[in-house]
Amino acid sequence: MKHLRSIFVLLLVILSISALVQWLSRSKPVVVVVQQAEVGMVMNTVSNTRAGTVKACRRAGISPSVGGQITQMPVKEGDRVEQNQVLMVLWNDDQLAQLTLARRESESAKASAEQVCIMAAVSKKESHRQQQLMKKGLTSEEQVDKAYGEAHAQQAACTAAQATYQVSQARINVVVTALERSQLTAPFAGIVAEINGEIGEFVTPSPVGIPTPPAVDLIDISCLYISAPIDEVDAPQIRVGMPANISLDAMPKQIFKGQVRRIAPYVLEMEKQARTVAVEVDFLCQEECQQMLPGYSADIEVILQQSDDTLRIPSEAILEGNRVLLLIDGQLQQRTIETGLSNWAWSEVTDGLSVGDEVVLSVEREGVEDGADAVRERQATAE
Repeated sequence: MKHLRSIFVLLLVILSISALVQWLSRSKPVVVVVQQAEVGMVMNTVSNTRAGTVKACRRAGISPSVGGQITQMPVKEGDRVEQNQVLMVLWNDDQLAQLTLARRESESAKASAEQVCIMAAVSKKESHRQQQLMKKGLTSEEQVDKAYGEAHAQQAACTAAQATYQVSQARINVVVTALERSQLTAPFAGIVAEINGEIGEFVTPSPVGIPTPPAVDLIDISCLYISAPIDEVDAPQIRVGMPANISLDAMPKQIFKGQVRRIAPYVLEMEKQARTVAVEVDFLCQEECQQMLPGYSADIEVILQQSDDTLRIPSEAILEGNRVLLLIDGQLQQRTIETGLSNWAWSEVTDGLSVGDEVVLSVEREGVEDGADAVRERQATAE
């Protein structure tokens, strides 16, 4: 009897050990990140391959057309200037002296013309008086001819004097034009971005074929746009007028609306870089754009197509062959779906899923496969 009891206890111990080993060797559920399929907007977009740049619609690097020494700089970097406002003045005392001389000569020529023309008017009256006296027999024909010739001579002198005055006026215009070349003025209203030069320094025009820094860099920030490179493969899909989203590194939490304004009619070929096409996008904002500065780096997403209120899931959840893994009652189940529009963030699901289905996002984790037991790590939320 004791022998049977010992055998029974031994079997009980073996069964307990076997159950313990089986419990310890069982596979643990894999922890997965899931997100529910939801209704929202999906856009098919094209993005730039490298960072784009915020540019001003008008920007000019300007320099005086003649060389000289800087004597006046009435503006400084950062100043807002109006069109035709003086930005820089070169030494021009000699031209100012010539202008004063030309004006004095013009005044003298004007006075001389007035004097001669008055005399011409008097001679004309005298000629008319002699003709009247001859009709009455009170003067000779010789006197009439003499008065007539004197009147015409004085009139010719008047015309010559007036022409001399006009020449003196033209000479003033020549000096003024030369004087203006010593002054650098703003071709349009804008912001002075950079000044290369100080009072007392000499500036010279840029020789042909040799670029030199401009004396003043002037930017019109009232109109800004983005210029960004798009891969040559994606460029044929873009059309002028398409909507676009703009993001700036300087303002990471804001997305600005834009519109394609221009597509370059050529492909840029850069060494060790993909061939790209430059695409320009206008900002459609008003007050928001006042804080932007030319030179900011920017990215664009040109919206090719857009679906509103459609079933969508994160694009990272889709495996090769349009497969997804669903978490259903603690187990992963594979399902094939049909998709529509997609971008790097969202993909449209046209068949195979319903609102609320939980798709697995952490598809790269070890043990995440069809049929595996799984538990939810957290509920991902849409941004």
